[in-house]
Amino acid sequence: MILLISDLHLEEERPDISRAFLHFLATRARQAEALYILGDFFEVWIGDDAISPFQRTIAQALRQLGDNGTRIYLMHGNRDFLLGKAFCREAGCTLLGDPHEVQLAGEKVLLMHGDSLCTLDVGYMRMRRWLRNPLSLFILRHLPLATRRRLARKLRNESRAQTRLKASDIVDVTPAEVRRVMAAHGVRTLIHGHTHRPATHEWQIDGQAARRIVLGDWDKQGWALQIDENGFNQAPFEL
Repeated sequence: MILLISDLHLEEERPDISRAFLHFLATRARQAEALYILGDFFEVWIGDDAISPFQRTIAQALRQLGDNGTRIYLMHGNRDFLLGKAFCREAGCTLLGDPHEVQLAGEKVLLMHGDSLCTLDVGYMRMRRWLRNPLSLFILRHLPLATRRRLARKLRNESRAQTRLKASDIVDVTPAEVRRVMAAHGVRTLIHGHTHRPATHEWQIDGQAARRIVLGDWDKQGWALQIDENGFNQAPFEL
């Protein structure tokens, strides 16, 4: 069994989500061969050097799961793209690139966070290119902690305000970009998060079935995609 989750946005202000995730690790995830976390695991991450006691508790819980035999894979999201190797060492997880190709249930599948697919959101894409530039990342990681905290608050508040003002199709993925990326990687299944719109979208590519599975966010309920002998099945559960 393989489990995939995304967009937990873990923070101390949402202890209900944190408790649900720790319970998930101690129960269902212990039965899995692998757990994939496809970005926005934390609501904000300003650097591995600023890890809080709350975040360390999460890392230790992941380490315990890994020690139990479950492989753990983590991908950057737009909120926690500064997660680094130090956290992954402490948590016992492997950091994946975005996008990432993997064999799941005998099929090549493409995993993404999903924000890079929202190409109609020109302002966000411009900011994303700047933030993910290696030079920008170097500068950000070496800013004083207080400066990083102020910048993170500013970016988060601006993101929330702008998202409310944008049309729904602007903050969703661009269909043409989805097809382009899937064709470039030669896959028929794409799994991503980011949009908080859990669904399975199916269509045809050159006469062959294709699908895009959107992982749900953890807010009023949790979501997990389970891959086993019964196929790919995503379902919500109570927090």
